This record gives sequence, C-alpha cells and structure tokens, in this order.
Amino acid sequence: MHVIREYIEYVALFFEVVGVAVMVFGFAFACYRAVRDGRGRAYTALRQEVGKSILLGLEILVAADIIMTVTTEPTIDSLLALGLVVLIRTFLSFSLEVELEGRWPWRQARAAEQEGREQTVLGGEGRRK
Repeated sequence: MHVIREYIEYVALFFEVVGVAVMVFGFAFACYRAVRDGRGRAYTALRQEVGKSILLGLEILVAADIIMTVTTEPTIDSLLALGLVVLIRTFLSFSLEVELEGRWPWRQARAAEQEGREQTVLGGEGRRK
C-alpha cells in the first residue's frame, strides 16, 4: 500500500508542475503574441490570454489537490486545509471566468442565444439591401 501511495504522490506532484507550467508558459506565449501583434488591442488580448492560462492552471492545481487527498491521512485539519485551498482556487477560477467573459457563467447560454438572433437579424437585413 505504501508503494501505491508514493506513486499517487508523484502523480499529484506531476499535476502541480503541469499546472504551474501552464500558467508560466501561457503568460510567456501571451506576451510573445502581444508583442508580435503590435499595438491596438494588444492589452486586451494579453489580458484575455493570461487570464485563460491562469484559469486552466488553477483547475489543474485543484485536480492535484484532490489527487493528493488520497495519500493524506483524513484528519479534520487536513480536510479543512484542503477544503479551504479548493474553495479559494475555485473562487479565483470563477471570478477569473466572470472577468474574462464579462458575464456570469449561467448567463452564457442566454448570451449565445441572443448573439445568434442578432446574427440572423443582421444577415436578413444584409440580403434585403
């Protein structure tokens, strides 16, 4: 059983490294693209790309925390610590998603439906002219 626990710890560590790497390389790639694309909307694009990288990295880190719970002894302190870490990371992910999308996640379906209707109306007007 000890050997399995050790492998699970390695898997959790791998997920942690991948989560951090996604954030670091995502930031570097976003900076590269912002410099390459020049001015104009560079700030907005940089902000969007960095936010997406952080969001993906946080989700991977939450997965690492969940995997790590398999190897820890289930004490009240460890469960409270894990719960707090997952809660904070989930809140950060949620707030980043709201910041990036500009709307609440449960409003995305309604916004997509409304955009579809606007495209239909604009497409219909274009044919009439």
